[in-house]
Amino acid sequence: MQIQVNTDRNIEGSVELTRQSEEIVTRILDRFSDQITRVELHLRDENSASRETSNDKRCLLEVRIAGQQPISVTENADTVEQAITGAARKAVSALDTALGRQSRRG
Repeated sequence: MQIQVNTDRNIEGSVELTRQSEEIVTRILDRFSDQITRVELHLRDENSASRETSNDKRCLLEVRIAGQQPISVTENADTVEQAITGAARKAVSALDTALGRQSRRG
């Protein structure tokens, strides 16, 4: 499973952020790792670094499964870590639904 982390100009795209993001996503999506080809995280600070407000960190997570359309989920939270964790958990639910439908068809 390849993981790509993208940030906006208000979130510093450091090696540590990439490592932490990969660890969270790998841990939460582990049971789907054989089916997932790539995961893209798009991290944003909705209100810029100049203003601190709650729920202003956003993670758009795109999960790509071979032979299917990508699954996209979004989570807003107080911290980047919380946004990534929330988005990954939403992705589990979406993958359960999508792959469950696929198994019922085949």
